[in-house]
Amino acid sequence: MTQLEYIKNQLSVQDKSLINTLKLLGEKATVPFIARYRKEMTSGLDEVEIGDIRDLAKQYDDLLSRQKTILNAIEEQGKLDDQLKQKIETCFDVQKLEDLYLPYKQKRQTKGDKAIKAGLEPLAKMIMSQRGGDPYQMAERFVRGEIIDEDMALAGARHIIAEWINENASLRDRLRDFYRRKGQLQSKLVKGKSEEAQTYKDYFDFSEPLYRCASHRFLAISRADKEGMLKMKIAVSSDDVIQTIERFFVKGQDESADQVALACKESFQRMLSSSIENEVLNEAKEKADKEALKIFAGNLRQLLLAPPLGSKRILAIDPGFRTGCKVVVVDEYGKLLTNTTIFPNPPQKESGPAQSKIAQLVQAYKVEAIAIGDGTAGRETESLIKRIRFDRDLDVFVVREDGASIYSASSIARKEFPDYDVTVRGAVSIGRRLMDPLAELVKIDPKSLGVGSYQHEVNQTLLKTALDDVVISCVNSVGVDVNTASPYLLAYVSGLGLGLAENVVKHRSENGPFTSRKSLKEVARMGEKAYEQAVGFLRVRKGEHPLDNSSVHPESYKSVEKIAKQMNVELSELIGNEKMLNSLKKADFPEIDGFTFDDIVSELKKPGRDPRKQAKVLEFDNRISKIEDLVEGMLLPGIVTNVTAFGAFVNIGIKENGLIHKSQLADNYVDDPSTVVSLYEHVEVKVLEIDVARKRVGLKKV
Repeated sequence: MTQLEYIKNQLSVQDKSLINTLKLLGEKATVPFIARYRKEMTSGLDEVEIGDIRDLAKQYDDLLSRQKTILNAIEEQGKLDDQLKQKIETCFDVQKLEDLYLPYKQKRQTKGDKAIKAGLEPLAKMIMSQRGGDPYQMAERFVRGEIIDEDMALAGARHIIAEWINENASLRDRLRDFYRRKGQLQSKLVKGKSEEAQTYKDYFDFSEPLYRCASHRFLAISRADKEGMLKMKIAVSSDDVIQTIERFFVKGQDESADQVALACKESFQRMLSSSIENEVLNEAKEKADKEALKIFAGNLRQLLLAPPLGSKRILAIDPGFRTGCKVVVVDEYGKLLTNTTIFPNPPQKESGPAQSKIAQLVQAYKVEAIAIGDGTAGRETESLIKRIRFDRDLDVFVVREDGASIYSASSIARKEFPDYDVTVRGAVSIGRRLMDPLAELVKIDPKSLGVGSYQHEVNQTLLKTALDDVVISCVNSVGVDVNTASPYLLAYVSGLGLGLAENVVKHRSENGPFTSRKSLKEVARMGEKAYEQAVGFLRVRKGEHPLDNSSVHPESYKSVEKIAKQMNVELSELIGNEKMLNSLKKADFPEIDGFTFDDIVSELKKPGRDPRKQAKVLEFDNRISKIEDLVEGMLLPGIVTNVTAFGAFVNIGIKENGLIHKSQLADNYVDDPSTVVSLYEHVEVKVLEIDVARKRVGLKKV
């Protein structure tokens, strides 16, 4: 099977699009670049489709590599014949490939190996053929040495047959299917773990058909099993499985067939039962991982593309009780201007001096907005701030602070603020998040941003790849100001990476701001390929060329200039002139391909415009500040903080986020909560249930 055939079997993509995409990927073009600037070659494939092609191409290469490893291993044993070689070379299913390799895989000495060494393999073959005769008579001539009687000889023969059965690829495939269809996923509380395992109380005595088990339930049980709180397994009818095995191998009703039937039972109990269960559990885990990754990726995209407030002077507060609230002021570019600590909350309760200090800072530094972290003491601090009479109108924003502590202790934060401690760095991060969430959050490992459940349970390599893809996609879809961006933001620009990003910043600091996109070629180690991949996603505000602050790629500048000339206007007059742009006809510009023409027109209507919405203030209900203040039936405003497979978590102004189960998201059935709500969406909810002991709040979307 060729790479093209392998991918086509799994994706519905035209041959031309697939071939061209593979060619571009082979030339080291990035996914964002291909999706944005090579639509004519891919027939408009989007980033997800291109990413799938990239991943399947790697999967194919990995399979070829595994085939080669297996072939070499079997050949070294002198057991590779043409028939087996063909089977391996034409197998492109990972599990079936491993089944073919199983009989030849090096392993510790087994009962079957010992029996073969004792000379019992001929007896096993005679019994396995089931051609009649008395097995005890057959066994007589094998009684010698350590084989003291016929029963021992027959037991050894059954060990050999049991291992042949275990290594049969067709049977293993049939049994995996049986476990998938008939298996019950079960979990039981481990003795003595009742108190420690309260988080998993719903799964203390749990059973559900495996094929029905939702990804979040499987991952929860899997984590509890790993932590030693629960014991998980797939339960099946042993009798049914053994009958399935017997139908494969028992050919008659003579005494040899009875021996084979015993070997079938032994094979299941000693080998197949645990082996097949583990394989199917791993398969279910992979499926759950993929579903979880999809949710993580969707949440991360919404988090990174959260509405920015823009370039404003921000007073940011990282709230706390005993250690006080760390206060910083950052300017329009995120530069730290001053910092201090106030103690308005218990145990000090110095609210008066704290309010005076905040008012002074607002006035002295011409603060335009206030950002308050949503963690410990956040609601109390917000209440204090809103009681201050400022000399101007100020919006007060509650800012999600997941990962702020990770950032503040990171090497990036130490490099940015070597003279300040972690509390100051954390407060700065909160302020910058309000200004531009994307620019700040790229400095933090996406796993630390609280974008899903069970992120530590899924395959970490796949998680990193999926989340990195989302960060790259978001950065490139928004575009980056090359004269203000940090190296950590620039590093995610198509074609750059951290090394080139640092070179860009170094060049900027040594030579002043870039005046054109073309001047990026002067950056050390900025080759033609890197420039081609990156330049369309970089913005030069007030650049030498009018299109330098747009997503139009320099390779298309001449096309745009030709359009302006044909319309008999200056290029600057064409940009933003929606009426004129709407009058353009593709037929008048045959040299420009259709995708590029549509992209150019669309971008010229709104050159350089940030695709994200504007930040909005949410006012929490002032009647509540803790879970004990809640009353069933209350209607409350809230903001969505997390979307999972089973519902959405909402901040309603208390420490504990409430859960809207997916059954309470709408009047109709909801399969995927992300189709109904999104991260940071402002919602109105009704309190359905309150469990103070377990710190849980059930909500309904109104």
